[in-house]
Amino acid sequence: MRPDLSQRPAPDALQPNSRHCFACGIESAYGLRLRFYNDGHSACRAEFTLGDLHQGYPGIAHGGIVTAVLDEALTRAVLAGDFRRLTYTARIEVRFRQPTPLHTLLTVRGRVERDRGRIVTATAEISLPNGTITAEANGTLVAIPPETLAQMDTPEAGWQVYPDAQT
Repeated sequence: MRPDLSQRPAPDALQPNSRHCFACGIESAYGLRLRFYNDGHSACRAEFTLGDLHQGYPGIAHGGIVTAVLDEALTRAVLAGDFRRLTYTARIEVRFRQPTPLHTLLTVRGRVERDRGRIVTATAEISLPNGTITAEANGTLVAIPPETLAQMDTPEAGWQVYPDAQT
């Protein structure tokens, strides 16, 4: 039975995942399988470790993978207030502060900066266990129209909260 996503989620709730999304798909064979939690009603966080499949230079994450993680965090910040409010990224600007290492526990955080309804601006950052930021992004997000969302909500998409070991 699918949980009721129409209720306002708890400020620390585990967010839904899909089945095949590269960033959050729980069945994505080569994806990141990111698991986001709300960090309040307009922010999110996830802990993750990148491995050899995500390598650019030896021991360092590929910049495209880093950007994918940041992109997911931008849109997940919007979800913190409503699990049915999906957006797509219209613009993203990434600043790589230092190489993001592989085989290291990382934290990504996303935060809504301005919400104008259909258009949202958000920021995200990836940090090391000591708090050092390796990369950050800001982006403009656009709400997916309800009629498009209705077509996307299929059993194949599998958009739901999948319990994990922490819940």
